[in-house]
Amino acid sequence: MFLLNPIWLFALAALSIPVLIHLWNIRPGKVLKVGSISLISETSRKSSRSFKVTDVPLLLLRCLLLVLLAFLLAQPVWQQWVKPAKSKGWVLIPKTQFAETYQKFKPQTDSLLKAGYELHYFNKGFTVVDTATMLKDTTAKDTIPTNYWTLVTQLNSRLNTDAPVYIFSPNRMAHFAGNKPSVALNLHWQTYTPADSVSNWVAKAWLGADNNIKVLQGNSQPSGTTFTTYTIPPGGDANSPFVVNITGGQVSVSLKNRKQTAVGVDTVTYAIAIYTDKYPGDAAYLIAALKASARFAQRKISIRQYQNADRISGKQEWLFWLSDKAPGKQVVQNAKNLFTYKTGRAVNANSWISAGPLYAASQTEKVALYKRVEGKSEGKLLWHDGFGNPVLSMAQNGKTNEYQFYNRFNPQWSNLVWSYVFPKWLFRLTNTNPESDDSNYDRRVMADQQIQPHIIPQVKNAPVSKVNKQVELSNYLWFVLALVFFAERWLAHKNRTEVRHG
Repeated sequence: MFLLNPIWLFALAALSIPVLIHLWNIRPGKVLKVGSISLISETSRKSSRSFKVTDVPLLLLRCLLLVLLAFLLAQPVWQQWVKPAKSKGWVLIPKTQFAETYQKFKPQTDSLLKAGYELHYFNKGFTVVDTATMLKDTTAKDTIPTNYWTLVTQLNSRLNTDAPVYIFSPNRMAHFAGNKPSVALNLHWQTYTPADSVSNWVAKAWLGADNNIKVLQGNSQPSGTTFTTYTIPPGGDANSPFVVNITGGQVSVSLKNRKQTAVGVDTVTYAIAIYTDKYPGDAAYLIAALKASARFAQRKISIRQYQNADRISGKQEWLFWLSDKAPGKQVVQNAKNLFTYKTGRAVNANSWISAGPLYAASQTEKVALYKRVEGKSEGKLLWHDGFGNPVLSMAQNGKTNEYQFYNRFNPQWSNLVWSYVFPKWLFRLTNTNPESDDSNYDRRVMADQQIQPHIIPQVKNAPVSKVNKQVELSNYLWFVLALVFFAERWLAHKNRTEVRHG
C-alpha cells in the first residue's frame, strides 16, 4: 500500500486533542452525608488534581476516527506486485481499426500469435484480446482520434522486459500530436494508409451579401487538406453537390450521399470591432485584410474602429483587441471571438509563420518572421513558427473563443501584413468553427520515419517486478469511518446516561 498524498499524515498530530480532553476531564467529587460537623476539626486546605485518562474505549474510538480521516485525505492505494508474465512479446492493434489493420497485416500477425505473442488493443489499458472476438465487434468507432505517441509513452512505462513489441496501425496525421517520444522498447512499428483516404465535408455555410448561400467545403487526402468555396443560388442548383434543407425556418446545407450532420447557414451580419489603443497603424492593415476577405466571401460584415474601450457595446462576433492591456470582463463577455495581442518580452526571430491545415490552403504558404513574443501556447495551436513556437493560439473561456497573437500586425514584426496570404488566413480564421473537430475528416498521412519514436535502450532499467493493478482504498475507509463514528456516538451517549443516573 502507498499514499498518493502522504503530506496529509501531518493531520495525525490532531490525536493530541482527544487525549488532552480526556486528561482534563475532572469528575465531580462524591457528597458524603453526616449528622453533625461539630466534631470535625478545621484543617489546612489542600487541593489536589488527578489527571487520569477516563473512558479509555471512548478515547480510542475518537483517536481511531482521526487516524482514519488522516489516511482518507492521504488517498491510500493498494498495489499488487507481480512478476512479469512470461510472454515472447506483444502485438498491438488499434480497436477502432482492428478489422482493416488485421487484414492488412494478417500473415505477420498470425505468425507472431502462433509463436506465443500476446494480442493487445493499442488503446489505453492495452487489454488482451483474441482475433475471433474482435473481428465480430462492429461497435468500435473512431469518434476521437487517439494519440498514438501518448500510448507508446504509456507502453514504455508499463513494459519492463526486453521482449519484442509489434505495433500495426494506420499512419494518419490525426493520430500523432505533440513531440515525438523517446522510449526504451524493442519496438517494431508498421503502418499503412487506410482505404478511406479521401474525405469531403461542409466546414461552414453563410448567406452572402448577394443573397446566395456560400459553402466552404473541406477536402482531405493523404497529400494534404484543401478548402473550396461554392455558391448556391436562391433557387438551388440541381448540379450542386449540396442539399439545402429548411427545418423550422432554419436553413442548413449538407453534402449529397454523405453522413455528415447538416451545417446551419449563418444569416447574421458579422459585427467586427477593433480596439486600436496605441496601434492605429496595425488596425489599418487589419481592416484592409478584413475587407478583402469579406469581398471574397461576399459576406455581410460591419467593421467599427474604437479608441475608447467604453464605447464598445453590444454583442460582437469578433473583437480585435490591439492593446498591451487586458480587456475588461464585460468586453470579453460581449465578444464571441476575442483576438488579443500576447504581452511579454519580444525577441528577434529568423524564421517563418505557418498556419495549420484548417487555416492555410497548403503547407507551402509561409510568411517571414522577424520578431515574436516569448511564451508557451495557452491553448490549441493555430499558427506557429519554423521551430514550433506559437504565433496564434486559441482557448475557450466560457462562451468566448480567446485567440492570443504572439506577433503584431506590423511590417517590423513579420511580412504578414504585406503577404497575399494575410486575407486568406483571416478568411479561414473568421469562417472556421473552432468548436467543431475536423480531425475526423483529416486524411493526411505521415511518413514512416516521422512516426518512429526515438529508441534509447540505455535508459531502460528492467526491474524484476512491475505493478499489475492498483485498487483505491477510499471507499473501504469511508465504510470503516462510518462504523467507528456511530460506535463513538453510541458509547458517548451511553456514558452520559450512566453519569446522569449514577
